[in-house]
Amino acid sequence: MGQAGRRKMGCEWKTFPEGAPGGEEHPWFAVRVRSNFEHTTHRLLTQKGLTSFLPCYATRRRWSDRVKVIERPLFPGYVFCRFDPRDWLPVVRTPGVVQILGNEKSFTPIDESEMESVRRLVASGIPPMAHVFLRMGQRVYIERGPLRGVEGILVADKGGFRLVVSITLLQRSVAVEVDAEWVRPVANARYEMPLRATA
Repeated sequence: MGQAGRRKMGCEWKTFPEGAPGGEEHPWFAVRVRSNFEHTTHRLLTQKGLTSFLPCYATRRRWSDRVKVIERPLFPGYVFCRFDPRDWLPVVRTPGVVQILGNEKSFTPIDESEMESVRRLVASGIPPMAHVFLRMGQRVYIERGPLRGVEGILVADKGGFRLVVSITLLQRSVAVEVDAEWVRPVANARYEMPLRATA
């Protein structure tokens, strides 16, 4: 049997045999889901044998008598899924799914390096947060620390620095604090400034 694939389930990886319906030979796609259905749709997709990824962050919610830590999606309204684009019906027939992002003729895959950067960011243990989508800025490569090997955009914030990792198709970004000594510039990597930033 070939090399086992990996599947993100919340904060855990589960192994599936290579060649499974959602195996690593297929690209990632962004699946738009109904409001507050991210966790349910993620669970149902994995139950179908598909590789589903729902990156989350922990936040504190205060009730009148207690404070509870809950997980919220980093990209509200979206779940990421690997599947064969020729076999998309099991995805769109999953409860909560609204559409698979793409154009009129085909679905648009997400860049593999962007998904890997988000996965590494979530797995690093450094608390992420939602960030406005950026196109303008210095693209950097992390050489040291728990995010070693991740690429993103370095931005200044209140006397410190944050690494911004983006999913271009969604026009969404997330950010974590980094030490400026961890990074080096990526040669010949610049972005054009958009007309406006998108939250």
